[in-house]
Amino acid sequence: MAALDTNVVIRLLVGDDAAQALAAEQLVCSEPCTVSMSVLMECEWVLRACYALQAAAIEASFRDFLNLENISATDIVLAQRVLDAYASGLEFADALHAAQCPDGQRLMTFDKNFANSARKAGLRGVTLLKS
Repeated sequence: MAALDTNVVIRLLVGDDAAQALAAEQLVCSEPCTVSMSVLMECEWVLRACYALQAAAIEASFRDFLNLENISATDIVLAQRVLDAYASGLEFADALHAAQCPDGQRLMTFDKNFANSARKAGLRGVTLLKS
């Protein structure tokens, strides 16, 4: 089993370097591969900042990618929660931070939009810290 780094996932999603994309495809065809949430978080930033993709396209790409044979998230339940929150409008990193917070624990923030968006996305532990 192999764990994939951000640059490997990007080559698989974008295919902008033919030789690296082919090597990445051969790897995932030959053995099961996992992707961590931190790698997906970095991929989201690369796809948004460098390739100017919108959140809806990134979310769909991630869901398609994680449904490929031989590809799985290291934590499938967490990945689903994050992608659902991301699809509802939360920034990917915020969705990951909130989704990783254990039940019964609050994630304290000064970001009012994050707290409101998390609540709307069903991530109830995000709490506004007032100054």
